[in-house]
Amino acid sequence: MDELIWEAARASRNWLDTANGTGQTELTCRILKLTEEAGEASAAWIGLLGQNPRKGVTHTREDVAAELADVAFTALVAIESLGLDAQTVLDACAAKVRSRLSA
Repeated sequence: MDELIWEAARASRNWLDTANGTGQTELTCRILKLTEEAGEASAAWIGLLGQNPRKGVTHTREDVAAELADVAFTALVAIESLGLDAQTVLDACAAKVRSRLSA
């Protein structure tokens, strides 16, 4: 991944730390933010499918992808907020998945 992503995740964590502190409640909110972002991705998918008859088709695939990117980035910030390096954690996850695919 591009180094700008990792730098942005760390900068976001630092900004949140400065604005909101680093206590357990704040960490809980950062982790729960993933659920909020996932809900927005789900809402965009429903909007793409036009599943709400009152609203019709309201979103595009690009909208859904943007919401999914928000989920991914929010997860990186949450990992950094745990005091861990998000790049290292994500690399380990990718290695685990690759090993399953080659088995």
